[in-house]
Amino acid sequence: MDLCHVPATREKGWYLALMAPNVKGPNYAWLDPSRLYCHPQGLQDCVADLLQPFQGDAIDMVAGIDAMGFILGAAAAATLQKGFLAIRKAGHLCVQTAAQPYSDYSGRGKVMEVRTDAITPGLRILLVDQWVETGGTMRAAIELVERLGGVVAGVAAICMESSEGGKWIQERYKCSHCVPPCLQPHFDQHHLGWD
Repeated sequence: MDLCHVPATREKGWYLALMAPNVKGPNYAWLDPSRLYCHPQGLQDCVADLLQPFQGDAIDMVAGIDAMGFILGAAAAATLQKGFLAIRKAGHLCVQTAAQPYSDYSGRGKVMEVRTDAITPGLRILLVDQWVETGGTMRAAIELVERLGGVVAGVAAICMESSEGGKWIQERYKCSHCVPPCLQPHFDQHHLGWD
């Protein structure tokens, strides 16, 4: 699908076909959504689908998770007319931060950070990332928000895999993703490289 084509019928998830498959081998994710972000209507529809379940919900701020969650999170914040908070990998913020260690999809230990002056008790935050594979990164973000007194208003990602971690998140928080149920098994079978 070219970057100008818009199908006559735009069903939920039509833009998933814009994602480019991996051509570089097992050290890379099996799909790359950045091509979807280049398509104006695809990006708009993706953000609209992610936000649809939260229509009417109280959301005070949107937080995007380093790094690709920044794109969808900022687009969601602009659509909702809310502020945007970056949840970063450790070592990138020059202000007071709270840190949370976690294990990524490969089992490697990492640390996530957020500035401490942006989250006040009771602030309702929608967490956004491009993909939830094992759930480790998203759980670290949830723990940071809750430790600082914020409330997780919801979790949104292009895909939430049916992994143990993905199920844990979906059982505890209101969630939104773009993968139609008929395609979910295809997305669940490729556990390579995204969290």
